[in-house]
Amino acid sequence: MTNKSLYVCTAIPYVNGAPHVGHALDYLLADTYFRYQTGQGKTVRFQAGTDEHGNKIWSKAAELGVPVEDYVTENAAKFRAFIDKLGVHPTDFVRTTDPAHERRCQLIWERLAPHIYQSTYEGWYCSGCERFITENEYKETHGVCPDHQKPYEKLSETNYYFRISDFKDAIRQKIESDELRILPDFRKKEVLHLLADSPDVSISRPRKHLSWGVPVPGDADQVMYVWIDALANYITVLGFPETDISSVWPADVQVVGKDILRFHAIIWPAMLLALDLPLPKTLLSHGHINVDGAKMSKSLGNVVDPLDVLEKYGLDPFRYFFLRHIDTFADSDFTWDKFSAAYTGELANDLGNLVSRLATLCAKNSVSLPSSSVSKAQAADKADPAFAKLMDEFKFSKAFDYIWDKVVALNKQIDEDQPWALAKTDPAAAERSLKSLASGLLTVATLLAPFLPETSSKISAVFSAPEITPPAPLFPKS
Repeated sequence: MTNKSLYVCTAIPYVNGAPHVGHALDYLLADTYFRYQTGQGKTVRFQAGTDEHGNKIWSKAAELGVPVEDYVTENAAKFRAFIDKLGVHPTDFVRTTDPAHERRCQLIWERLAPHIYQSTYEGWYCSGCERFITENEYKETHGVCPDHQKPYEKLSETNYYFRISDFKDAIRQKIESDELRILPDFRKKEVLHLLADSPDVSISRPRKHLSWGVPVPGDADQVMYVWIDALANYITVLGFPETDISSVWPADVQVVGKDILRFHAIIWPAMLLALDLPLPKTLLSHGHINVDGAKMSKSLGNVVDPLDVLEKYGLDPFRYFFLRHIDTFADSDFTWDKFSAAYTGELANDLGNLVSRLATLCAKNSVSLPSSSVSKAQAADKADPAFAKLMDEFKFSKAFDYIWDKVVALNKQIDEDQPWALAKTDPAAAERSLKSLASGLLTVATLLAPFLPETSSKISAVFSAPEITPPAPLFPKS
């Protein structure tokens, strides 16, 4: 039997708008785990993609006066370029307008047929969420979607429905037993509460109301709704159902924002159970990024363009702030002042100055590390059980804090040892100190590799060289 590859998935964004920092967080969290596991010698598949069907996209293209096919192609290219700017390189990229994806979605629909029925429904609908709202939700939100700040519409339609009720007990058992692990733990309780009240889900729309989508097999008047189309991407990109995907599926982790967790924790498992496929091992649900304590909103004018941050500070400082100072699981706050303070006080002072000071002292005292010490330091992440535990539990911001404790400790050690003074009275002791410090910094560089790949490579290149030479400042101060 072929050994299973690890599989890391990201939620696919709609292409009716520009990439934002929430998208960046999806990609960075998934990329960090991908880099960590490949660094451990594992074979890893890494999926990303774009969600290109639906009325929101059709309407936006019409508003701009461009053919919808051209609109989605142009915006999909923008997302691919954005992912590349983040230093993220998925092994698999899917567009839901790919002919292969559309064909496989229709085959999946046919396999789901025993759990699909047609019914007329009258109820509340959110065009932003692209879903029907229960009467309880309508009352709780006073008829206004909290995410899109728009009143719900009253619709009456004949659609196809997927019978979630067929799978509720099985989904509950798998969540409660952690066979489907939902992180953080408090989200697990939320999902179980939602599952109890979860209705059967509409999976089609009349073509007269939704023309831009995958046709329903055998019914020219209906078009697949977002859930079958978009959620299926995680397996269609692997070739399902035309290909045996058991060497890759199930996903080891699927990274999603908290606002779409319910769909990934209820509808998606129901689809997989109906297809007789195993469920993902972990759903990692991250929080939202607020700005100055307020939710990002175009109307408030506080939307942070990730490209602005990348242009001003560069890639690794971007990755540093969003992987360390944005909590992996909880809502967190971004301000330009916080970002600047982290760049100057932590990256430039704590790490950048340490690298510069230590390299200068090693060069001045003709100190370098033997290859055996370099190899030992560079294998550090494989032999550090505390770090491995944090990474295996997807506690990335805490793992980053763990690394930074080592940076702080090295700064403390260099101040306490004072190798520049020792060199005048005890050159052998100075050499031992500098070698210990250099070895420790190489260990830090190895641990940093999943988080700050460019910085990790630069530090490793300096301190593993036969002759240590001071580098240019890693994080220049403006």
